[in-house]
Amino acid sequence: MRTTHMDDCVILRDIPTACGRRFGHATLNAPKSLNALSLAMIDRLAPQLDAWAADPGIVGVLLDGTGEKAFCAGGDVAALYRAIKAAPAGEAAPEAAAFFEREYRLDYRIHTFPKPVLCWGQGIVMGGGIGLMAGASHRVATPTTRMAMPEIGIGLYPDVGGSWFLRRMPGRTGLFLALTGAPLNAADARFAGLADFIVADEERERLPGLLADTRWDAPDAAGTGANHARLGALLDRLALVDGVPASPLREHFDRIEALIGHDGLAGIGARLTALAADADPWLAAAGRTFAGGAPSSAHLAWALWQRVPRLSLAEVFRLEYLVSVACTAHGDFAEGVRALLIDKDRKPRWRHASLAEVGGGFVADHFRPRFTGPHPLADLA
Repeated sequence: MRTTHMDDCVILRDIPTACGRRFGHATLNAPKSLNALSLAMIDRLAPQLDAWAADPGIVGVLLDGTGEKAFCAGGDVAALYRAIKAAPAGEAAPEAAAFFEREYRLDYRIHTFPKPVLCWGQGIVMGGGIGLMAGASHRVATPTTRMAMPEIGIGLYPDVGGSWFLRRMPGRTGLFLALTGAPLNAADARFAGLADFIVADEERERLPGLLADTRWDAPDAAGTGANHARLGALLDRLALVDGVPASPLREHFDRIEALIGHDGLAGIGARLTALAADADPWLAAAGRTFAGGAPSSAHLAWALWQRVPRLSLAEVFRLEYLVSVACTAHGDFAEGVRALLIDKDRKPRWRHASLAEVGGGFVADHFRPRFTGPHPLADLA
């Protein structure tokens, strides 16, 4: 394995292979923050992906995180909090807008990458970490994987393309996850379409060697996918048959369908609030998270759920950019981060006391542009 570049936040390597071609290997390297995605990480990884995409000697990319605890615990929301607090009250924070633009570009790049991308989703994978993993062509979960889109607890909503991939989950489970931030294990992730393979954690040490020992075709401009299939077959051989945990999301699918229903957010909210007293611990925790979450976040998740079914991935990212930037101008996002990560009192004071208090004008204000000229993500195809 030949190291081509190393810095504090991302380690970049080439893995020489048996055919003389190479696999790119990018490792998020911020273990103290559980590899939370910072702007520095984004700005290091994005141009490298572009370079690997253009390099005919690169046949694929392995993306993982330093340590065993986490692939990526989400975006660096503490940095976003500082940017919001530095901006004039009621105005969008320019630094936060730049973060969202570059993060969404990176996520979109992974979704549309022309070569195989293997994402090793070990340990904690939340928020922005799911944004990185969701677009990979080969997504690996392990028995230690713990996923969630917990943004309702910090006054945000499931962004990073969440509006797109939550809509593509079985039934209405995606809306349930957006509203409750319910945690997912490896089997849940596979059922929800966020993972393709479940592999033992200890296989990670062997993986670079297995990639190196494989003979890969030259990158195929015609897009026949020979290397995609070859990588899939390699991971199929590693996949666990036994020892995979049960999936609560799958087990409770019919119950979730009834809880979400089709009668609007007010009815859904009443049922989810009552769920906090359920005898099943997983469902009860989901109900408690919803009940303690930001009412504005629930409304944003609901509004996006209505808007995105016929949008392309690029259109979804452009829409999410509007909403995310607006969240920096309103108070709940900063308040949620304060309560969870800054003061750590876990007592957020949301702008609205209930779903009923969130007006349509307030929600609509999140969908208006806060920029002049073309959309910052206008060039996404």
